[in-house]
Amino acid sequence: MRIDLPKPIAAYFTADADKSDTEAVAQCFSDNAVVTDENRSHKGRAAIKQWKADASAKYQYTSEPFSSEEIDGKIIVTSRLVGNFPGSPVNLRYFFEIEGDKIASLKITP
Repeated sequence: MRIDLPKPIAAYFTADADKSDTEAVAQCFSDNAVVTDENRSHKGRAAIKQWKADASAKYQYTSEPFSSEEIDGKIIVTSRLVGNFPGSPVNLRYFFEIEGDKIASLKITP
């Protein structure tokens, strides 16, 4: 299913599909953005790039966003992840905050 996502979020999911291009993922975020995943926070593009590189090296997965809603200024995307990680497959919720044309924060939860 195809859903309409704001440009920076669509760019994030497109970049995330290419596990080798962690720089493209990092460029979706503002300079001081924060990503929270698996109860750990990663602040700034360099830390976000490293987070994505580590996740891509540890697991092979695909992500298919299938719903999106906006609540209290956050865009919440639900995506189905299938891969070689514990608990696969799983639906994850991505809580995005956007500033201009970049992602300012992302929190990923089950």
